[in-house]
Order: sequence, then structure tokens, then C-alpha cells
Amino acid sequence: MAKMIAIAAALVAIAAQQAPVNDLPNPYKTIENQFKMPGGRTWGSTSAVGVDKDGTSIWVGERCEANSCLNSTLDPILKFTADGTLVKAFGSRTMVFPHGLFVDREGNVWVTDGQDNRPRRARGAPPDSPLPPAPPTIIGHQVFKYGPDGTLLMTLGQMGGGREPDYFYQPNAVLVAPNGDIFVSEGHSSAEGSTARVLKFDRTGKFLRSFGKFGKGRDQFDQPHALAMDSKGRLFVGDRGNNRVVVYDQDFTYLTEWTQFSRPSGIVIDRDDTIYVADSESGSVNPAHGAWTRGIRIGSAKDGSVKWFIPDPWKTCGEGQRATPELPCASNTSAAEGIAVDPAGNIYGAEVGPKAVKKYVR
Repeated sequence: MAKMIAIAAALVAIAAQQAPVNDLPNPYKTIENQFKMPGGRTWGSTSAVGVDKDGTSIWVGERCEANSCLNSTLDPILKFTADGTLVKAFGSRTMVFPHGLFVDREGNVWVTDGQDNRPRRARGAPPDSPLPPAPPTIIGHQVFKYGPDGTLLMTLGQMGGGREPDYFYQPNAVLVAPNGDIFVSEGHSSAEGSTARVLKFDRTGKFLRSFGKFGKGRDQFDQPHALAMDSKGRLFVGDRGNNRVVVYDQDFTYLTEWTQFSRPSGIVIDRDDTIYVADSESGSVNPAHGAWTRGIRIGSAKDGSVKWFIPDPWKTCGEGQRATPELPCASNTSAAEGIAVDPAGNIYGAEVGPKAVKKYVR
């Protein structure tokens, strides 16, 4: 036990000593408003984005013109062509909070729903005020597999969610390995005792095992917010609350961890093992990590080197400052939270605070 405590303390110390990686070249230009909503519909928050099997079309999980699809009849799962035209939409009233999205080798679209529709008091309401009436059916905290045409093929997790030994509670990300095994990370809170683990299923959806728990040490997580896999089959976990990327084999054997990619909200690794890591919280949601600039860090999944950086154009709001259209600043999440890259090397950033999907091209 003493040895484990010492290792955990050493890891925390290493993370604390990592100098901010901010001063790197940015060889990308930003394209805004590439993806158009039809019929007057406006963009809501999104953290879910992926590239279609065709290599050019884009899938997005959008939160129904707001930051939630609660009580909305809009379709949250959207497919856009490369020129930004919406060509498919589905999923109305099936989920509350589309959070993570993954497109597998067969072109199936996997989406996590990170919240539920249980009654909540309005923001600012007294804690003893009555709750709204409960809906007839509780939904949320599930993972959905859709065919390319929008047909629901599989659902993982019990409707409305469940905590260990059940699942899921606040599923963040889903990833399908080349052999069909399914990985899901869950837990979106940094409160002591929160859910924080990665679950593994076989290709049929059969539960295989659960790994990890809340904490700061080895094999512990604080908001395991993102998942990715490199060409060697190594599993990368974006341990956001601990400001690190942790690397495992597919049986959860610890391999290494990196702090040079900042606070990971999203991770994607391309076929050449270039790794793209999105930081949407440093300095704003997480003031303690404020020496790091929000944005997308790009480097090598082979050796962990960081080569390029696309910074968030919004600065962090000062104390008492409020963002305005003339002087935008970030007091909450900003810049890309979800991230995807196409075979041509174009990057797509899904943004919660600015409510947008941006494209970045070399």
C-alpha cells in the first residue's frame, strides 16, 4: 500500500512540474460556418463529432439548439456533406445530452447520452422548491449504435442509467476496437466518490469488465472524458480532471501517461499515429490550469512529442468580466471539446460554449 501511495504521489508531482506547452506553431487556418443548419434552425452546443466512412462527410451530435435536448422534438444526430449540407437527421426524443460520437469501420455511428430527463429544479430556484412533475418514461445514460441510414442496431446500458455494478452513469465516450470490442468511459464529475471508469464489451454488447475508479493515482480517473486508439491497438484515455492522457493496452495494463497535451476533453488519432488533443477548459472551467492555453495540441502518438497548437481565440474572462459579442471571452467551456480528423488531415472541432463546429485546414 505504501508503495502504491508513493507512486501516486510521484505521478501527481510529475504532472505539476510539466511546463505549459503553449508556444508552438499553428499551420492551420480556421473555417467557420462550414456546416449549415436548414430552415432557420440554429446551432446548439456540441461535443460529439466524427468522420463518416466515406472520409469526407461529418457526423455531429447536436444538443437541439441549446445545451440539452430535454423536451425538444429536434433530431440531434446530424450528417453533413463535405460542403456543409445537412443530408440526414434522426434521433428525436431518444436522448437528452448527446456527448460522445464514434464512427466504426463499417460506417455505424455510436453515440453516448450523458444525462437523463429526471425532474430538476430551475437554475437559481430555492433548494426546497418543489420539483417539476416526472416524465412518464425516464431516459438517458445509454450508448446507441446506429446504422448509416439511422436504424438503431444496438443499445447498451439500462434506460435512465445505473451506477456500478450496473451501467451507465454519465457516459462520456465510446470507441470500437478493430476486433469489434467496445469501450465506454463514464463519469462527468470531479466530486469525491464520483463515477469514473472504463467499461469493456464484446462486439455483441456482452459486458466483459469494468476498470478504474475515482481518484488521482494510477488506474484512477477524474472525468475519463475521451477515448482513442492508435495503430498498435493501445487505448488512450483522456483523464480530464487529472490533466493527463493515460495509455493502456486493451486489457487495461498501464503503459504510460502524458501531461504535455494539457487538459484533454477530446482525443483522436489518425492512421499515421498523429494525435490531436482538445483542451476546452484550462483557465475557464479550471482556473488552476490557467497557465495552459485552451486549444488543440497536435503531436505524435508514438513518442508523445507535441508539434503544433491551434489556440482558442477567446481569452479567459477576467474576474467580474462578462463576455459580449464585441469582446468575447471564456468563463466556461470554450474551443473544441470533441474532435475528429479526416483522411486528408482536416480537423473538426465540436464546441459547447461557442455552439459551433469549426473546420481547420493546413
